[in-house]
Amino acid sequence: MKITLHQAGKRYNRNWIFRRLDAQLVAGSPVAITGQNGSGKSTLLQVIAGVLEQSEGTLQYEQDGRVLEPSSLYRQVAICAPYLELIEELTLLEFLHFHEGFKPWLPGITADFVVESTGLQDARNKQIRDFSSGMKQRVKLAQAVLSNAPVLLLDEPTSNLDTKGVAMYHQWMQDFTGGRLLVIASNDESEIGICTHRISMADYK
Repeated sequence: MKITLHQAGKRYNRNWIFRRLDAQLVAGSPVAITGQNGSGKSTLLQVIAGVLEQSEGTLQYEQDGRVLEPSSLYRQVAICAPYLELIEELTLLEFLHFHEGFKPWLPGITADFVVESTGLQDARNKQIRDFSSGMKQRVKLAQAVLSNAPVLLLDEPTSNLDTKGVAMYHQWMQDFTGGRLLVIASNDESEIGICTHRISMADYK
């Protein structure tokens, strides 16, 4: 998988969030997006995900030398971000089975494995609305990292996690991201230490 941004920019009204950004993101070379709060890290991540459309320039997805249509991107991308909500009326198991219905898990992963690996065994039949913020973050990470999608986008992935949750994140990065196109938006070195390339938002103002 390869994602190419050419002279990409995004603005809201007259305010440019970033401009003239050139980048080539490829599987196996994790990329960190860094910058001050409000610098546009999350905005760029959403543009890469296809959630937001860039205001200028181009964004192109390629898989096995073939350019992908925008309508098919949702099958290729898994994202975890603080601003994305879970379906809180569902129990944990109901949500995991619902999620699996439109985005399968990685080979060998099951809903029961997700419950066990997140440490949420005692909450499997509880509604997500009753979860703490840390528990919800574990579920958000699981539905992204453990989905069978070649592109994995993470925005401040360890926010609200306790020590065990952070250890879970690092273990998953080691076990489940090899060969995938990984982009992490964060300034936390403990989150982005695995990244071999960086995009600084300060360079595109």
